[in-house]
Amino acid sequence: MKFVDTAEIYVKAGRGGNGALSFRREKFVPKGGPDGGDGGRGGDVILEAVGGIVTLADFEYDKRFQAGHGGHGSGALRTGADGKDLTIHVPCGTLVQDSDGNILADMVEAGQKFIAAHGGRGGRGNVHFTSSERRAPKFAEKGDPGEERALVLELKLIADVGLAGFPNAGKSSILTAISGAKPKVAGYPFTTLTPNLGVLAVDDAQIVIADLPGLIEGAHEGRGLGLQFLRHVERTRILLHVIDLSQDDPVNTFHALMNEFREYGADLASRPCIVIGNKTDIDGTEENSRLLQEEAERNSLQYMAVSALTGDNIPALIRNVAGLVRRTPAVKKEIAEIQELPRKKVSRKSEPVRIIRQSDGSFRVEHEGFEKAVSRINFEHEDALQKFSRMLKSLSVEEALEAAGAREGDKVYIGDIEFDFEPEITA
Repeated sequence: MKFVDTAEIYVKAGRGGNGALSFRREKFVPKGGPDGGDGGRGGDVILEAVGGIVTLADFEYDKRFQAGHGGHGSGALRTGADGKDLTIHVPCGTLVQDSDGNILADMVEAGQKFIAAHGGRGGRGNVHFTSSERRAPKFAEKGDPGEERALVLELKLIADVGLAGFPNAGKSSILTAISGAKPKVAGYPFTTLTPNLGVLAVDDAQIVIADLPGLIEGAHEGRGLGLQFLRHVERTRILLHVIDLSQDDPVNTFHALMNEFREYGADLASRPCIVIGNKTDIDGTEENSRLLQEEAERNSLQYMAVSALTGDNIPALIRNVAGLVRRTPAVKKEIAEIQELPRKKVSRKSEPVRIIRQSDGSFRVEHEGFEKAVSRINFEHEDALQKFSRMLKSLSVEEALEAAGAREGDKVYIGDIEFDFEPEITA
């Protein structure tokens, strides 16, 4: 499976069903009252973190998601069926952001859910609009559209231990030696292009170890696989800095590695770690190992020399890794609890209407609550225009339009509604 750790998707919740315009028709009851039922709620789009998925590859081609629409209401006060929710499974460790980069949810634990888009409210049937003056309302509401939004998903693997190092340091070989995993191993740079995971079983604990894509200098600036690598390192409890002892200057490599972590931030440079000098099986590495150990200890870091090939000192490395993991708490979540975006509550009278004169000479009426209410009017119903007229009067929209310079016949827009301005003639 191709490893993909970022994806952009578009989610759209279901529209609410329309309310019903209906009157009772009963035998021996000549004039039945209104009995139009409400429309059903539109389905939500829900993200759920699940175990067993380690990539966002499913979203590379499948990018648009739509929840079910609510059913329309009907007579006899029958409510329409709610739309079917759509659940999208994402890997644990997925960070959810909006298109502006605002973090909406951090999907860390299996079973964690986040409502990415709320379904639209169902429209009310005409039974809701009876009053002492209006015994037989001949209108009902349309359902609200569902929320829709673009989302950016970013996967940050969750592992207890991260193997860090420049290409050919032997990280994959060490993963094999301490966990029994079988990653691809070869003697050329960038053998590891995608993260490999292994599990180290010690006593009753299972420690997840990630061999992460090879790092190069300038990774914090996006060179090579750098940003992808550093993204996954962020969540690890401890780091194992693997350095090839057979190279000319392992001390300089150590400093270059630490510099990349410092430049990237996210407290990576101060993350608990063990510096590992690998390839002690190669002749002439003793002096390099001594120099690297002195430099590690100068920086108050634990040092171990091992050979992943021969297994030299690997049992001791396993014990030290297990002990350090036990002593190190898990990295704090970026967001402790998922933030579900609340449905907006709008009021028709909380603010005055704004009249905007547009470049073509038309006028647009802006008022969040009023626009929402107008969008629910079903103009196919007999009394819909009367309801619309009452709403205009309640907010003095006509007076506001005249004050803005609107004249008879001018185009006026309220949301998606367009009409010609026809002011009432007063004596």
